[in-house]
Amino acid sequence: MPDKHLFEYAIIRVVPRVERGEFINVGVILYCASQGFLRTLFVLPETRLAALCPTLDLTELTERLRAFERVCAGRQAGGPIGQLPIAARFRWLTATRSTVVQTSPVHPGLCTDPADALAQLFVQQVE
Repeated sequence: MPDKHLFEYAIIRVVPRVERGEFINVGVILYCASQGFLRTLFVLPETRLAALCPTLDLTELTERLRAFERVCAGRQAGGPIGQLPIAARFRWLTATRSTVVQTSPVHPGLCTDPADALAQLFVQQVE
């Protein structure tokens, strides 16, 4: 039986009008310390977002989500946060915010392959 690895994940949400509390799940961020894994998957469901908030700037929203990818990847492309240790980057990305892009509370799980777990969570929670 393959080893199971503890992972943590959060759902990435777009909250166009924070005061209303309405959101659409657009991605997942997953961190597995034992595998040195931190990655995100996201999609922009433009039709659903336009129905919820027709004035939402999709170009800016895409850039904010790409910033999640850059921070996950680390190095200089991720800016100052991208150069922090992997655990600190995950905690920064999943910190509570009152902005258009927010994350759910962090949840734990066990997996044999964090990339597979990320893909499965993406299908279950976003698609």
